[in-house]
Amino acid sequence: MQPANTLLAPSILSADFTKLAESIALAEKAGADWMHCDVMDGHFVPNITFGPFIIKAIAQCTNLVIDTHLMISDPDTYIADFIQAGSNQITVHQETCAHLHRSVQLIKSLGAKAGVSINPGTPVSTLEAILPDLDLVLLMSVNPGFGGQKFIPSSYVKLRKLDEMRNAMNPEMILAVDGGVTVDNAQDLVSAGADALIAGTAFFKADNPAEAAGKIKSASR
Repeated sequence: MQPANTLLAPSILSADFTKLAESIALAEKAGADWMHCDVMDGHFVPNITFGPFIIKAIAQCTNLVIDTHLMISDPDTYIADFIQAGSNQITVHQETCAHLHRSVQLIKSLGAKAGVSINPGTPVSTLEAILPDLDLVLLMSVNPGFGGQKFIPSSYVKLRKLDEMRNAMNPEMILAVDGGVTVDNAQDLVSAGADALIAGTAFFKADNPAEAAGKIKSASR
């Protein structure tokens, strides 16, 4: 079901990894709903981050929803490991799954919610066949691989199209946006159809993370 209020998902990639537990506690205190975990393999995207062992460590520190985004070339091989480590939601990329329905079914069969993400250059029409089966669609509004990038304005057009598709085909599905999310564009993103906003730099690098979180979460339709 679409949430009544905007969901905030701080991206752990922007946190201080020497103080991981403290960073998670900061997110909890600020009212975060999910903890977003970007897994990168250095192949599908030009960066390498972490594996299931970090997810396990996060799960030991929080009861927040652990939202794991697999930006990797062969997600099916690792889905079970990430769910076993504590991921509540697994999002795979449309661009990396040769058999996307099979990947989604695998995630659900292991007890997690299933999402699919698309890159800025991928048309939303590629999700039409899978949309009814999803719990979540994650729209990338920057090219994935690094935090702190500038939001791509054409993402608004894609977001509105996805919102129309969601309302027609799967009204219960969550629509999330990741990349260049800020306090300043949060309201526009929610107005265009977003339910959940992934905020890395905008949260963890803010002078006052709690204040930033409050402004992001206050965005409404």
